[in-house]
Amino acid sequence: MKFKTRLQVTFLTIILLPMVLTAVAFFVIGIYLMNTQLGFGVQDLDYSMMSESMQNIIETTDETYGILVEQAGKDVSKLEDIDYLEKVSREVSHKSTYILVRKEDEIYYTGNEAAARAIFEKLPDYGEGDLSQEFGYYNDNMRKFVRQLDFTFTDGSEGSVFVITRVNSLISRDLLVDMFVAMLLILIFTSVMLTQWIHKGVFHPIDELNVAMKKIKEGNYDYMLQTDAKGEIGDLYRNYEDMRLRLKESLEEDSRHEQQNRELISNISHDLKTPITAVKGYVEGIMDGVADTPEKMDKYLKTIYNKANDMQKLINELTVYSNVENNRIPYNFHRINVADYFGDCVEEVGLDLENKNIKLNYSNMVDPDTMVIADPEQMKKVVNNIISNSVKYMDKPHGVIDIRILDEVDSICVEIEDNGKGIAQKDLPKIFERFYRTDASRNSAQGGSGIGLSIVRKIIEDHGGYIWATSREGEGTCMHFVMRKYRELNRE
Repeated sequence: MKFKTRLQVTFLTIILLPMVLTAVAFFVIGIYLMNTQLGFGVQDLDYSMMSESMQNIIETTDETYGILVEQAGKDVSKLEDIDYLEKVSREVSHKSTYILVRKEDEIYYTGNEAAARAIFEKLPDYGEGDLSQEFGYYNDNMRKFVRQLDFTFTDGSEGSVFVITRVNSLISRDLLVDMFVAMLLILIFTSVMLTQWIHKGVFHPIDELNVAMKKIKEGNYDYMLQTDAKGEIGDLYRNYEDMRLRLKESLEEDSRHEQQNRELISNISHDLKTPITAVKGYVEGIMDGVADTPEKMDKYLKTIYNKANDMQKLINELTVYSNVENNRIPYNFHRINVADYFGDCVEEVGLDLENKNIKLNYSNMVDPDTMVIADPEQMKKVVNNIISNSVKYMDKPHGVIDIRILDEVDSICVEIEDNGKGIAQKDLPKIFERFYRTDASRNSAQGGSGIGLSIVRKIIEDHGGYIWATSREGEGTCMHFVMRKYRELNRE
C-alpha cells in the first residue's frame, strides 16, 4: 500500500472509528441504564431518560415528598401555609424540582408558575394517588416525574400536593462517567490498532531494510529481501535487491578483473621471459665470440630481431588492452569500399603467409560498390589478429586460410576460416573472453596473452557489428563477423 493511501486510511480511521464505536457505546450504555431504571417501576422509558439517572430523580423527588408526608402527619394545615410552601420550594429549586398545590380544580400554590400551568391539566385527580403511589414519566415533551400527596384543606376542600421533577434537566453523572470511560477505551483501542498497523506496514519493513543495509556495509551481498508488497515499501525492497545484485556483480567483476590482471602479468611475464632469455643468450654468444663467422653472426642478429619483434607485439597488445579497458580506442571512421579494402588486406598478409607455407584463398561475393563505415586501422587489427591466431594454432604441414566476403542484404559477413587444429566445443563460447586461453601450457609459441580475441570483439561491437566462431577439432576454425552496409539517404 502506498504511503499516501496509508495516510488517508489512517486519517479516516482516526475520525470514523471513534465515532462509530462511540455511537455503539452510547447505545449499549443507554440500554443498560434504562434497564437499570426499570427496576424502579418507571414506565414508558426512552433515551431521554439518560439525561439524568432515574434513581437520582426518584431519590430527589422522594426526599421532598417525604418531608411533606412527615409534615402532613404532624400538622396538615402547614400544607396550605404559603410561607412554608415557599420555604420548601426554595430548598428544592436547585434540584430541578418544584411543588404544586391544587385546591379543588385550581392551582393554590406553585413554585414554577409556567411549568405548573403546562402540566396542571395532566395531573391525576384527587384520590388517584396515595402515600405510596408513584407514577410519572409522561410520554410528552415535558417528561416529568411526579409524586402526589392528597390532603384536606381546613375549610374542607380537597387538595393535593405534587412534587414534580424535570427528568431531562441535567446530564446524568453515570452517563458522563460511562461515556468518558468508553471514549478512553475507544481512543486507546484506536491508537493501539493504528500503531500496530503502521508498525507492521512501515516500521517493521524499515527495520528489515536497516538490517539489510548493515549487511551490505559488512560486505555481505547475499542477504536477500523478498516481498510481495506494493507501493513505496515494495519499491524500496525491490530497489534494495537491484542494488544488492548490482553491487554483488560489480564485486565479482572486480574480483574477476583482479584475477585476470594477475593472470595477465603472469602471462606477459612468462611470454617476455622466453624472448628476453633468447636475446640475452644470443647477445652473450656474440660478445663471447661464438658467432665467429658472418653466417652465424647473421643468424644471431636475425634471431635477436625476431625476438624483439615478439616482445614489441606483446607490448602493443598491452597498449591496446589498456585502451580497451578505459574505452579509449582511438577510432577514425571513414566510408570504405569493401572490395578494395579487403583486397588490400589480403595482398598485405598474403606474402607473409606464403613464407610460412600457408595458402591464402580470397573470394568477394558483394557488389563492387558496397561501402561500410569503419576505421581502416582498427579493422586491420581485427583481420591481422584473427589470421595471427590461425597461423599460431596451425598444425598441418600445408596450411590453408580462406577469406570470404558474403552479401547479407543489409550487411556483409566476413568469414576467415583455417584448417588448423580447431577449438573444443566446451572452449568455443569462452574464446572472446579476456585472458581466456585454450592451452594450459602458456608456451610462447602458442600461448599468447589471451586478450587478442577480446580486443577483436570490442572493435567489432564498437563498429555496430557482432562476431562469433564455429569450429571442429582437428578440422579447423571459422571466424564470422557482420557489419552493416552504408546506404546513402535518398533526397528528393
